[in-house]
Amino acid sequence: MRERRFTIWVVLAILLLVLLNLPAAQTLGVKNAVRSGLAPLQESVSNGWHRLREGWATVRGLGGMAIENQRMATEVARLLGEVRDLKLLERENEQLRSVLGFTSRAQRDLIPAEVIARSRDGWWQTLRLNKGAEHGAAPNQAVISVDGLVGRVLSVSGRTSDVLLLSDPTCRVSAQILRTGAFGIVSGRGPQWDGSVVCRMEFINKNIPVQPGDEVITSGLGGVFPRGLLIGYVDRVSTDRSGLYQYADIISKADLGTLQYVFAVRDASPGAPYLRVQQEGARP
Repeated sequence: MRERRFTIWVVLAILLLVLLNLPAAQTLGVKNAVRSGLAPLQESVSNGWHRLREGWATVRGLGGMAIENQRMATEVARLLGEVRDLKLLERENEQLRSVLGFTSRAQRDLIPAEVIARSRDGWWQTLRLNKGAEHGAAPNQAVISVDGLVGRVLSVSGRTSDVLLLSDPTCRVSAQILRTGAFGIVSGRGPQWDGSVVCRMEFINKNIPVQPGDEVITSGLGGVFPRGLLIGYVDRVSTDRSGLYQYADIISKADLGTLQYVFAVRDASPGAPYLRVQQEGARP
């Protein structure tokens, strides 16, 4: 078997040598035949190599696209960050313009302050301000925002003040319904599930009609809260168990959960000029 294979290889080698040594005119036909026979194979190999090169170029291109996409994503993230910063600055500018406008309209001696901390009990019933005794702040001063009453100063240090919010049940305010003049006592009931602050005005004369939407202001009685500060609006009206008085749930106008700038009212005397922080008849 091995001898037969060897003989075949020897014969093929001899034939190849003979073909290579034949004159060009005699070998031309043979070469053409061989070339024609190998053409399909050569074409197939050439096409395969071409596809391979195109595939590699595509892969390289995709790699470049991936790098470019990453660069573009980084740029987009940077631009979005700048947009957020601009929106924040715009919002702060609007707040400051509102604060400055309110200060110019107010007829009282106000101490502007910024909220720097909140209580950690989840109810946000106290705030800390960046103004203290050195700036004229003192315990029991009323604290207001552009929207309405916020609370009162609870304690002060040289450079800070702690404020008891209107939402705290221990914060009690002598109040009056603007439309009818009915008096009562407003105390906090804490924030609700939707974030709103609900207070309750108690001891309202049962013979005086009270309606949802009625505006509630400070009465000026008691010497702590000056007259005319907006507290909020009547939400619901009920009669207490004794049947002698009415009580009303009040929605605070000031958004105690988002306060950033507030004012301590230095002048709290009952005879001080009437100050309204919102026009009459406006609803939240």
